Amino acid sequence: MGLISEVLTFLFGGGRNVVRETTEVFRQNAENAAVRDLTLQQQAMLQFGTEFSAANKSRYDRVLDGLNRLPRPALALGTLGLFVAAMVDPLWFAARMQGIALVPEPLWWLLGVIVSFYFGARHQAKAQDLQRELSAAVQRVPQVVENIRLIEGLRTEAIGSADPGTDAELAENALRPDMNRALEDWRHQRSG
Repeated sequence: MGLISEVLTFLFGGGRNVVRETTEVFRQNAENAAVRDLTLQQQAMLQFGTEFSAANKSRYDRVLDGLNRLPRPALALGTLGLFVAAMVDPLWFAARMQGIALVPEPLWWLLGVIVSFYFGARHQAKAQDLQRELSAAVQRVPQVVENIRLIEGLRTEAIGSADPGTDAELAENALRPDMNRALEDWRHQRSG
């Protein structure tokens, strides 16, 4: 008895758990891992919060952030404004368009490059996402076609498609389709 108690004290006593400590060499403690993950996530959120908080930003940074958000809505609303201007005052609009006609071609190329770089990066990212989704869908096509073929194979209207094969009891029950054991039991219970 003394040997067993000494072994158990060695394994679990003295404020230590040798089995747990040895196991943690090969497999991490889930509770400690969760605490570490939570701490990491909290630290990341704190860092993001301090990085993007308005308190840390200078007036210059806030102005630039605001300016960075303006081009897309300004272009969209400006284009709609041009349509409204053309309908409200066609002569004023025609005079402005004549002024635009005087812009030299290299300046149009420069404007095209600027707009392409500004909007092109977003367009390219969205196009790449679409390509990835299409590629994943195309890779699933053979499996979907095979599944449809199997499902269609289950549907049959041919005579004998419900053939019971060599199952004699099933064949006998198929010859008496009106026989319903549950219904017969229910009728028997009601009459008895």
